[in-house]
Amino acid sequence: QVQLVESGGGLVQAGGSLRLSCAASGRTFSFYTRGWFRQAPGKEREFVGAINWSGGSTYYADSVKGRFTISRDNAKNTVYLQMNSLKPEDTAVYYCAATSASYRSSSSSAYDYWGQGTQVTVSS
Repeated sequence: QVQLVESGGGLVQAGGSLRLSCAASGRTFSFYTRGWFRQAPGKEREFVGAINWSGGSTYYADSVKGRFTISRDNAKNTVYLQMNSLKPEDTAVYYCAATSASYRSSSSSAYDYWGQGTQVTVSS
């Protein structure tokens, strides 16, 4: 059974940092694009960023560019989201996902596998 499991969420003050992890099991995602999305209460799920299969290329939403960094460790089948300079508007449930499509795919419909999500709350 394929599973993506996020961890690392929590409560942090504005300006702080968090690092999310997403561990995959059930199959290898070494040649898959790995992405992150988030969904705030009452809002649609939105693209945060993605990383290509080798880790050599990344693509970010304008709202997080320069503050968030995605990396991956294929040996561990894991992708990370380092979030710095957090703002209250970053508060959301964060989801990791995987797709065989390009890392520049920002639509959630392009992603085939999803984690259950982890809550990130940024207090002002």
